Amino acid sequence: MKNRKVLFFSALIIISLLFSFQSRFFEIAKQIEIYNNLFKELNINYIDEINPGELTNKAIKNTLKSLDPYTNFYDEQEVEDARIRREGEYGGIGITTFYTKKGIVIAEVYKGFSADKAGLKAGDIITTVNDQKLVELEKSQYSQMIKGTPNKELSLIILRNNIVKKISLKLDKVIVNPVPFYDMIDAETGYIILTRFTSQKATQQVSKAFSELKEKGMKKLVFDLRSNPGGSLFDAVNITNLFIPKGLKVVDTRGKIKKNSRTYKTNQEPLDTEIPIVVLINGRSASASEIVSGALQDYDRAVIMGERSFGKGLVQRYFKLNYGTQMKATISKYYTPSGRCIQELDYANRDAKTGKVPKFSDGAVNLFTTRNGRTVYEGGGVTPDIKMDFSKKNTATKKLLKSRAIFNFATDFTNENPNLNTENYLFKTTDFNNFKEYLLNKDTVFVTKEEQLFKTAYLSVKNNVTILPEYNAISQKLKEEKVSKIALNEDVLSKEIQNEIIERYTYKEGVFKHQLKNDETISKALDLLKNQKKYNTILTK
Repeated sequence: MKNRKVLFFSALIIISLLFSFQSRFFEIAKQIEIYNNLFKELNINYIDEINPGELTNKAIKNTLKSLDPYTNFYDEQEVEDARIRREGEYGGIGITTFYTKKGIVIAEVYKGFSADKAGLKAGDIITTVNDQKLVELEKSQYSQMIKGTPNKELSLIILRNNIVKKISLKLDKVIVNPVPFYDMIDAETGYIILTRFTSQKATQQVSKAFSELKEKGMKKLVFDLRSNPGGSLFDAVNITNLFIPKGLKVVDTRGKIKKNSRTYKTNQEPLDTEIPIVVLINGRSASASEIVSGALQDYDRAVIMGERSFGKGLVQRYFKLNYGTQMKATISKYYTPSGRCIQELDYANRDAKTGKVPKFSDGAVNLFTTRNGRTVYEGGGVTPDIKMDFSKKNTATKKLLKSRAIFNFATDFTNENPNLNTENYLFKTTDFNNFKEYLLNKDTVFVTKEEQLFKTAYLSVKNNVTILPEYNAISQKLKEEKVSKIALNEDVLSKEIQNEIIERYTYKEGVFKHQLKNDETISKALDLLKNQKKYNTILTK
């Protein structure tokens, strides 16, 4: 009788699951059929011609965007761009770019590649490639114009400071080193910066840098993960493994289905489990950076210093689709060895009306303990053991940093100062005052929400020319107000501007060298490592 009851309830569960699956499958099929019919009727009847690929691409991207910022659809070309970002290797001229109506703007020039050898500079605008004017193309086609097989010849027309120049060069095999700089800070302290977790390369390069610094006498390490957006999960595990023993858990991933849930453990013998380490993080250290810093913190293996990290506790995976397209989807959340998830934004509970996403850190924060019994926190990123006392970015400053105002200011600055000696260069208060004047009188890209709304309201008024003086007066007031707000973050912005300027003369390498002498976070890390007693005290309960 008992066995019959068990069989009966088991059958009910199976029937229920089958019904649920069929119901879900029917709903998916129904929605696909609705979209197909809608698209068919739209294509036949809409008054203007429709680009099917572009329309579908936008529909899919907007659908996925409503889930979270990391779930995305890639067409054939975007698949290649995504691969380049992951692997850091491609056929190109060695630049990073952004696109405007004028053409391809060079944001950074990599040292030693063809663009550098040809004399291209950040701020240059590529307007024509092999006699093809870029204004005649879709922006989605821009990147292909300067990529391809190594040794392919390119003829460029660029615009620099309103002067037209012709440049001839060949494509290189571009390999972006995830460890662009490492050196000794003093006789005993090494410094390694990791800027991204590119597949396979990151672990190799960190290991190489560490070994070379050990040969130079390194007995302490500053490991810089600031502004590192993350990347390969496997590299995060392997880099953590360089500093902790074999067989320890680094991270758990927990998904909706079993295959997306997994425990990742160290499986190699480490390079060094004893060397004192200070790991540097900031608000732009995300994903794999947080896995490494979170694990080293949980095992009390390193002191974490800087600012609270970004808070991306989500894992994505690529799925191949039809016709060479792909989808990147969030499949799981990850948890550090102590069991905490550092995800900040709760996308599952987005406000349907406003679109606002709540923060986990705004609610009750769960407490966890490290191996030595120290308290650490869930949600809101990795909280450093030692926080740097920088001013908190206000809304206006965040808007400024998302704009290209600093980039454009640096371009003007370098055009006016072609021979600046950057060795001991510091961006001082007098320079910041010049930057504020630039925002008030010359900048056009840093626009606040209030300014945009006011401009829209003005343009909607009939015969608005009659109120132009009043409009200009209020616009100026709004400018002055936003500049006064960003001035509250002078310490943060001065560093950003200073680094942008130094990079124009000495590449990223020059910025990192300059930071070894002038960066206050590195200086504080160095002081801590010199005080072994204080270092040990921080890592004990």
